Amino acid sequence: MDIFEKIKTNKGNIGQYKKEAHGYFSFPKLEGEISPRMKFRGKEVLTWSLNNYIGLANHPEVRKADAEAAAQYGMAYPMGARMMSGQTSKHEELEKELADFVGKPDAFLLNYGYQGMVSIIDAIVGRNDVVVYDAESHACILDGVRLHMGKRFVYLHNDMDSLRKQLEHATSLAQKTGGGILVITEGVFGMSGDMGRIDDIVALKKEFNFRLLVDDAHGFGTMGKTGAGTGEELGVQDDIDLYFGTFAKSMAGIGAFVACPEEVCDYLRYNMRSQTFAKSLPMPMVIGALKRLELLRTQPELREKLWTIVNALQNGLKAENFDLGVTNSPVTPVYLSGSVAEGTNVVMDLRENYNIFCSIVVYPVIPKGQLLLRLIPTASHTLEDVEYTIKAFSEVRKKLEAGKYSTTKMAQIS
Repeated sequence: MDIFEKIKTNKGNIGQYKKEAHGYFSFPKLEGEISPRMKFRGKEVLTWSLNNYIGLANHPEVRKADAEAAAQYGMAYPMGARMMSGQTSKHEELEKELADFVGKPDAFLLNYGYQGMVSIIDAIVGRNDVVVYDAESHACILDGVRLHMGKRFVYLHNDMDSLRKQLEHATSLAQKTGGGILVITEGVFGMSGDMGRIDDIVALKKEFNFRLLVDDAHGFGTMGKTGAGTGEELGVQDDIDLYFGTFAKSMAGIGAFVACPEEVCDYLRYNMRSQTFAKSLPMPMVIGALKRLELLRTQPELREKLWTIVNALQNGLKAENFDLGVTNSPVTPVYLSGSVAEGTNVVMDLRENYNIFCSIVVYPVIPKGQLLLRLIPTASHTLEDVEYTIKAFSEVRKKLEAGKYSTTKMAQIS
């Protein structure tokens, strides 16, 4: 069969809803300044879908640094990949500052988080090595593991008994191949909001020989006493062998980094294909990241404000008997029961009649019959935003339970 012919009959798990969803439930356009209140289809909405945790996206110092760097350097400099012609002292400065912030000897700056994680896995493990990873890992980890030419084992989400069994299998296999073992988890799981059990994983190093890679995209800047991440929060930052963070969340920018021992960083610098063969991160993004990192360090009140909003939102929802699952991070999932069609009607009611914009997750991403409304609180939100949202959610849940959204068809978008 022609590969284009297959596309006509198999549009993918999410793509199957394209006709009904595009432009509203999927690929929606939020317009205006990045803030809790933006425009959606010409109307102001209260947004709970932006990973602008610390509120840096429109911080005046950030905007000033971005603008001045763009004016001085433009968006092209430096030209070429870093190994060839794209290296600058600012790139090196940012790497040093990042390493210091997360308590590691060295760091390697990456262009993108998703691309970076895939490439780290590709570079670190070979065909004789074994990868053991959490079942609910982010897609970038899953894609990186899929490209791994060696054996891989998956353990049940945050289940240490399952991890132990998979480590036993991995150890037996590695002894035969002469390879090593890489365990991969997330610091904060972006969908459910629970922290990876990094402290318990580290404890297993007493019994098994493995290295630990932690994707802390949602934990970097939000978790820990200084914002250094989930490892700091759990007191095991020193025991994480490869610490990965992105700028797309707390830093409200573009880019990523991996922090680790110097010899490992040097190996990655010369062996990560996504960086060797990609243009260097433009100077405004590098200088902008330096400013953002400075604010993470010097303005802890921003992180404190975030947690004020997180606690108010999550405690308020729990007081109204909403199911938030097992979250212990800013990520706030609200679980409801209903069909995909009911879920679309819930979201449309929230957006059109309550002016609340949040993301919805439905089957097949989560089990059939379950709906997940995912809220991302930020330091830019107010307690009034929280109070209004909890009241709106309570009213919408009553309608859902009363069958007001019951239908076999997805909500129709005009």
